[in-house]
Amino acid sequence: MYQVGIYLRLSNDDGDKAESDSISSQRSMIENYVDKHEDMLVRKEYCDDGYTGTNFKRPGMQELLRDAENGLINCVVVKDLSRFGRNYIEVGKYLEQYFPMHSIRFIAINDNYDSLYATPNDEFIMPIRNVFNAHYSKDISKKVKSSFRIKQSEGEFVGAFAGYGYQKDPKDRHKLMIDEEAAVIVRRIFRMYIEGQGKISITHRLNEEKIPCPSEYKRLKGLAYHNAKRLESTKYWTYATVSRILCNEMYIGNMVQNRTERKTVRGKATKMQEEKWIIVKGTHEPIIDRETWEIAQELLKRKNRQLNMNTNIGLFSGFIKCGDCGRNCSKVVRRGTVYYLCGTYKRYSSKLCSDHGVQEAMLEQLILEKLNEELSKVEDDDFRRPKAAKRKVDTEGYQARLKKLYGLKKECYEDYKGGLLTKEEYLLYREDYTKEEELIRGQMEAVTSLEQEKSERNAWIENLRKYKRLEHLDRSVLACILDGITVYETEEEKRIEIKLKYRL
Repeated sequence: MYQVGIYLRLSNDDGDKAESDSISSQRSMIENYVDKHEDMLVRKEYCDDGYTGTNFKRPGMQELLRDAENGLINCVVVKDLSRFGRNYIEVGKYLEQYFPMHSIRFIAINDNYDSLYATPNDEFIMPIRNVFNAHYSKDISKKVKSSFRIKQSEGEFVGAFAGYGYQKDPKDRHKLMIDEEAAVIVRRIFRMYIEGQGKISITHRLNEEKIPCPSEYKRLKGLAYHNAKRLESTKYWTYATVSRILCNEMYIGNMVQNRTERKTVRGKATKMQEEKWIIVKGTHEPIIDRETWEIAQELLKRKNRQLNMNTNIGLFSGFIKCGDCGRNCSKVVRRGTVYYLCGTYKRYSSKLCSDHGVQEAMLEQLILEKLNEELSKVEDDDFRRPKAAKRKVDTEGYQARLKKLYGLKKECYEDYKGGLLTKEEYLLYREDYTKEEELIRGQMEAVTSLEQEKSERNAWIENLRKYKRLEHLDRSVLACILDGITVYETEEEKRIEIKLKYRL
């Protein structure tokens, strides 16, 4: 009497669902087959619902192999070979080596294969069927991947789980809608960071208040979410989690996908180069407004270093550097007074650089005076950029001349082919036209660059208008207005250079 282990599998992502092979239909077929054989008795069922056949790291399969080794079963029955596996090398290893070594009878019903009665012809045909099964899986994978890329380029969401702060739209799973409960935390993270709290301080605050981290939040919501990078015991906020939230364009309404890829069907996911990401703007409702986002990104560029995990970073941290060695200045507190000292002097040696010490209060006052001086100029409306109509005319003029040059080059070539011009004459004409074309393109790039700068300057001016007059500074103001502070120091004097992003 053979002790039978019946194995059932259905995959969600390698095309098996299209075959209409439900678990119940597989079970019914195998049980009917066993019932017709008096020498067989079903001992146990093993099921992998939602697992690919391209590898054998499936819970049901691993349990079956353990039981086979322990002698609980000595016969395995599947609907067909593709249910057992789609990796032809692995399938061949089990059929030709593993099962014979453990005296396991293997039966694939639809493939009319029974290892007990296998003929030389079966031994020849089975590897070929395995290759076809593996090829089918790869082909389906390519088609699915291609379909996903098309959906991604059209701004449709194709992930299994929406990012923290969002949820799939019940009416259309390819669209995102705000999950307000989590969105409140996202907005709070941005607000705390802009107000000067470092990423570590933010994680401490969220953990102290026992706010579930994104993966734990999904679990509590009943989603079968698994983060492979997270330890099972990690149910708290981390520096990396906060950092990813602050950098994610999803929160300003942009769909960012194709950030990872797999070289093989079920291979390890690797990070894609940023230029290969698929980004479609304005696909869903933003959680963070554009101004908040830009301020946060500006502060992130400063690469601030938090000196104490339990305190806020300095007002000017990341904005101020030593003019002599180039290293950033660090915040220190002496007798209740906040200073900024050269990082080289503070961390390495006073012999390598001097302290370049500056009081925060004095520096704030100095910058306030400078900024208010600039703000007083903004009351006039004379700082508007040139009218768009004139820029359009200039651009059209360049385009018209380029089109004309293209026609001249074409006529020149036709005259050469028609014998009206010698080869030398044709090459001279073409060289002249090409040089003029390069000159015009250079002028167009210069105009575009100038207009971009004017546009950014105009946006900066508009941003200044809302402040009127500043009574105090915060990091959001500095991120909008300040380009940097440089402190120079000699034996005779100390000089502070304040550079704004633009000057009026």
